[in-house]
Amino acid sequence: MRKEKLSLENLNNKAEEESEAGSSPCRSALCDELRRADDRGLSESNTAIIDDTNILYDAMMASMNGSDWKLEPQKFYHNWLTYLYDLKMELRTGTYKTSPCSEFPLNERGKIRFIHGNRMRDRVVRHALCDEILAPCLDKYLIENNPASRKGKGITYARARFEKDLHNFYLKHRTNQGYVGFVDFSKYYDNIRHDKIKESIYPRIPKEIHWLMDEIIDDFEIDVSYMTDEQYATCLEDKFDSVWYYENITDDQKTGEKMMAKSVNIGDQSSQNIGIYFPTPIDNYCKIVRSLKWYGRYMDDVYFIVPTREEALDIIEGIKEVAAELNIFINDRKTRIVKMDRTFKYLQIKYWMTPTGKVVKRINPKAVTRERRKLKAYKRILDQGIIDYETVEQAYKSWMGDYTKLMSKKQIKGMKQLYKELFGKEPRWK
Repeated sequence: MRKEKLSLENLNNKAEEESEAGSSPCRSALCDELRRADDRGLSESNTAIIDDTNILYDAMMASMNGSDWKLEPQKFYHNWLTYLYDLKMELRTGTYKTSPCSEFPLNERGKIRFIHGNRMRDRVVRHALCDEILAPCLDKYLIENNPASRKGKGITYARARFEKDLHNFYLKHRTNQGYVGFVDFSKYYDNIRHDKIKESIYPRIPKEIHWLMDEIIDDFEIDVSYMTDEQYATCLEDKFDSVWYYENITDDQKTGEKMMAKSVNIGDQSSQNIGIYFPTPIDNYCKIVRSLKWYGRYMDDVYFIVPTREEALDIIEGIKEVAAELNIFINDRKTRIVKMDRTFKYLQIKYWMTPTGKVVKRINPKAVTRERRKLKAYKRILDQGIIDYETVEQAYKSWMGDYTKLMSKKQIKGMKQLYKELFGKEPRWK
């Protein structure tokens, strides 16, 4: 449930309290200005509901969650009423513009991704837009087995639904000789075309918000001035690789002469909503056209369960046809068909089914290796005084709490022994 709504009287009271604490004394006047703005008729909004001060305040608090220790969020919060007033008026008058964001590489399990970090004011707008407009409007068109980044769902829910589908297949066919098909998208976020986004999403959201979506989506454009005219003519159809782009294209090659209307920024909250909804035609093809009972998708990872290999091959070909219409590229190396009685991996968990219908699941051994290396790294930075022991212990307990049930007794014993050798004691469990 949302926190209690902020009335203008509450805003005035909070402004007075913060003024006494040494903040700007003009905040009470800004509260009066917010009231006068509504009285002047500026409630005829260009952005539906999200320019409401209560919505922006909630979005600010959500944006600070987990990052309130950083300098920029602290500065924003110190003068929050001034910044929210500015955002409110920019949204109401349609003059809001996205600020330049930061870019940095992230190495996740050996896979490099380039993350875009939005400024605090842009994060507030994204939270308001996604939480109040995009998520509620698009959620009703998503299938139940599409749980990525959705409220009340997530990766644990996705794994549970996958295991339920395996059990239901056995209950119907009484055999573990079925087939699981996996389809993976290649460079998914890099190749989402902007015209396809507008074509699929705009009919689902209020018209008043289209200009703001245009501003966000246009900001995703990639400067491809380095391309020849021939390359530029086909760039929307060709596969784009952002890792290669950021590692090889220098700033002096980005002249702004040629812009590619494709790709969405990883790290932008609106990209998550776009990424969840965009392949919906594939979900509809599998669930409606092919009537698959056991099907699911976690962002760009698709699975389905069928009795025969021939049916699985036919479904994959159908998915490829729908994906081609969306300009989604299929990763043939990761797209595969496996028998249920053999070991296969989904969402970093290894599964197989016994002849009696029992679904056995085990943690990926590589995940244990990564955590052991992480503990050793924690020890090094703990000795350097960069972090405290409580942070290390909490991180270890969080990881063990998630994966203990999936580990063998030998793996559990090895992790506990390593922890004690490194830190000289065992963690305190409640």
